[in-house]
Amino acid sequence: MKGVFLDLNTVDRGDLDLEPLRRALPEWAFFDTTRPQETADRIHHAEVVVTNKVALDRNLLAEAPRLRLICAAATGTNNIDIGAAAQRGIPVCNARDYATDSVVQHVFALLLTLATRLDAYRADIRAGRWSESDQFCLLDHPIRTLAGMHLGIVGQGVLGQATGRLAEAFGMQVSFARSLRPDVPATDNRLELDDLLPEIDVLSLHLPLTESTRNLIDARRLARMPAGSLLINTARGGLVEPGALAESLRAGHLGGAGIDVLEPEPPPPDHPLLAPDIPNLVLTPHTAWAARGARQNVLDEVRANIEAFRAGHPRNVVAA
Repeated sequence: MKGVFLDLNTVDRGDLDLEPLRRALPEWAFFDTTRPQETADRIHHAEVVVTNKVALDRNLLAEAPRLRLICAAATGTNNIDIGAAAQRGIPVCNARDYATDSVVQHVFALLLTLATRLDAYRADIRAGRWSESDQFCLLDHPIRTLAGMHLGIVGQGVLGQATGRLAEAFGMQVSFARSLRPDVPATDNRLELDDLLPEIDVLSLHLPLTESTRNLIDARRLARMPAGSLLINTARGGLVEPGALAESLRAGHLGGAGIDVLEPEPPPPDHPLLAPDIPNLVLTPHTAWAARGARQNVLDEVRANIEAFRAGHPRNVVAA
């Protein structure tokens, strides 16, 4: 079997072990990147295609007559036409739970940066204000402790639960919003998101982007959050309406936001959240998932998916 990895550079920058992949298939073609006009030619003779972000639509899949398996080097599969693959009997297998530790530590890196006003104090030091101070320390930016704060979490999957456990170790109160999925019965005591928002000090998002969750956190819901509260988003950029978030921060209603994901990515220079005048905003370039161990886990998940498929028992199959 021949495998093609279309965008290895999105996962590996020369620091990962590719041998497990090489052992999973006898023949590989690894491409650092693949432009849209190159995709059809590169997958034409492939039996296994691995993609992270390269799009595989119905027309492109028709250009791969030998294709037997598609592996997403990620959890999300929005870039793959799952329905078209299913019609041809081609399983699409994703990578799951590979970056839990990496993402959760990033959630708290963002949260602690905001709570301790770390960026503001570092800027003061660079500007010489500590050296000029008549006191031994600077106290110009109020610092908050996580202990006693109320964390609301949207999404009670692996990442949401892991975030909640670590929050409790910091002494935070943790509440989960009731599931937004219409097929999940409301049989527990979790609050609806709109009812939870006024009760919390921090909101952290851990759910997929779908048509029903797009712009989930908009101007109306930001206004329902208490003054001074914090927002953390390490999930998907489209969950938060960017213009509304920027205005809430400028107006001083939201106390801060830690954002690791934007839409689109990479963001254009005029993206609303790249404006230089937004206060108390910590942006990172979609790196919550990207610890070396987590990226190696992605390749290990791809290997396991290939080996399971070859053994006749596909795993992590994404339903059409």
